[in-house]
Amino acid sequence: MKVVGVAGSLVGWKTNVVIHHVLKAVKEIDVTIETELIDLRDYQVEFVTGEPLAYYNQDTFDVVNKIQSADLLVFGTPIYQASISGALKNLFDHFPVDAFKGKVTGMVTTGAVEKHFLVSEYHLKPILSYLKGLVPTSNVFVHNDSFDDQNEIINEEVLKRIKLLATEMITLRK
Repeated sequence: MKVVGVAGSLVGWKTNVVIHHVLKAVKEIDVTIETELIDLRDYQVEFVTGEPLAYYNQDTFDVVNKIQSADLLVFGTPIYQASISGALKNLFDHFPVDAFKGKVTGMVTTGAVEKHFLVSEYHLKPILSYLKGLVPTSNVFVHNDSFDDQNEIINEEVLKRIKLLATEMITLRK
């Protein structure tokens, strides 16, 4: 079984850190699970133009195929202007309608405004559901105050929610 985490930001580290913690929690539950972190700033994912996937650059092709080959997915995004990042939305636009059918698709968001915890439910979840992903009841929103100056999570409640999400994702998959 393979879990791919996608850090959907082109700047900053908070989303990457949270996704890393989710993947680490998955490995703590089951060491046989393979994990991979895709940080979108490490790839040149092209803007969607409506062409077949084979027409895009190698990075775009590789990222889309790595995600489609995973058994479980966890998507993370910072909240910008009360929505997901443009980089993550662009990535989603590369997938066909049934791309996540049979896959558990977890959600992680980070942001500076408490009310932005709703973005997971009202922006990200509809996209994952449209792509036929199975969305766990748990998701993780991490307020910027939950990080120290080195972007490490210092809030124990956040770490508990991360473990809860990892547990639910694995349970749903099994």
